[in-house]
Amino acid sequence: MLLRPRQKQFVERSVRALREHGNTLGVAPTGAGKTIMLSAVAGRIVAETEAKACVLAHRDELTTQIRSKFGRVNSTITTSVVDAREKSWGAQVTFAMVPTLARAGNLDQIPALDLLVIDEAHHAAADSYRRIIDTALKRNPMCRIYGVTATPNRGDKRGLRPVFSTSSANMCSSRSRPITSTAPFRRST
Repeated sequence: MLLRPRQKQFVERSVRALREHGNTLGVAPTGAGKTIMLSAVAGRIVAETEAKACVLAHRDELTTQIRSKFGRVNSTITTSVVDAREKSWGAQVTFAMVPTLARAGNLDQIPALDLLVIDEAHHAAADSYRRIIDTALKRNPMCRIYGVTATPNRGDKRGLRPVFSTSSANMCSSRSRPITSTAPFRRST
């Protein structure tokens, strides 16, 4: 699958921010192709470093959709799934549903990950997400966290700074063009 120029720019900036600054949040408006872009970012990291990754989503339908799009972008990378029916960590990239993975018995099964990707990353401050993030970091303190969202500001004012140190490749909503490359993450008030 070919990415649009603005998507390529977003991916490049995200990969660079992950390498140079650590845990990174990518912000793009609805319709910008966040699923395709997060797939490209994760695919690049996994392919270039032989990393083991997990992609989190908060609903079963999203897990299926993201896995399908990931396969279109990264046809040579193996995938598996952790959900209510199946719990397989045997592939390079595992797609997991947060409510399932956040349960104590399932948290114990998380292997050492090199990359944890969070779709709809504004949820990352929630307790269930934090249990997963904390477990991944306990297994591998060098695990990078990458998230994408259209709405980085949470209504409950719980900031994302404890998870993401950098915001990269932000796109404005009017034309979906990149407006910044890398900046320290700040919550707007």
